[in-house]
Amino acid sequence: MPNLSGIFRRSKKAEMKKIVKVKAEGSYGKTYLKAMPLRGLSDLDTIKNDVTSGNIVILRVTPLANKSIEDVKRAVNELCEFAESISGDIARLGEERIVICPSKVRIWREKTPISNKPIPTAA
Repeated sequence: MPNLSGIFRRSKKAEMKKIVKVKAEGSYGKTYLKAMPLRGLSDLDTIKNDVTSGNIVILRVTPLANKSIEDVKRAVNELCEFAESISGDIARLGEERIVICPSKVRIWREKTPISNKPIPTAA
């Protein structure tokens, strides 16, 4: 009877490579960057689902700000709590945009050096 141990080893190794590849693709699928307006508090569920799916979302808050500043504050507070709960990241981009990232993405923030020199002012 021929020695079949080499055949079984190869197939087991090939199977393990296949499993590792599937796991890697599943946990690190494609990440999309989505830009969308925030028109109402009802949009928050869609935004949370997108970020939970691994996508980065850039929100323009102007449409909601034109209706209610209080709703913008509520939405931003809820999104901050959400980002913290999933170990994600959130930051402001200028005056009218916010970016929300999933846990595998970090937002770079420039750290300003602290100086003991007085800040010059216009005379």
